[in-house]
Amino acid sequence: MSIAVKRVYEPAAKSDGYRVLVDRVWPRGLKKEDAALDIWARDLAPTTALRRWFGHDPARWEGFRHRYASELDARKTFWQPLVTQAERHRVTLLFGAKDEEHNQAVALKMYLDNWLKANGL
Repeated sequence: MSIAVKRVYEPAAKSDGYRVLVDRVWPRGLKKEDAALDIWARDLAPTTALRRWFGHDPARWEGFRHRYASELDARKTFWQPLVTQAERHRVTLLFGAKDEEHNQAVALKMYLDNWLKANGL
């Protein structure tokens, strides 16, 4: 299983594998044709209410992760295909935020890694 995280503004690389944008809103200043996406998974992004509450405030990171995990628990049909894809190919979760440590892609990767470990994959 191989799941990576990368800022969408960084150049695409062949090693990225299956590229998935996990932002609810399109990243500022980026042309869709320049993103080199396989899919824009808006439904995997945190809800607007959670995203606004978090506001990329590192002090709210743990609370955000737990709330986002609760949202993801209810959206298995949206993230399960990524697990299937990751069984065969590298999956790169893309995000637009400036903070490379506290964002939804990092939280989603942690969630998926934990799920994979718990399920022996």
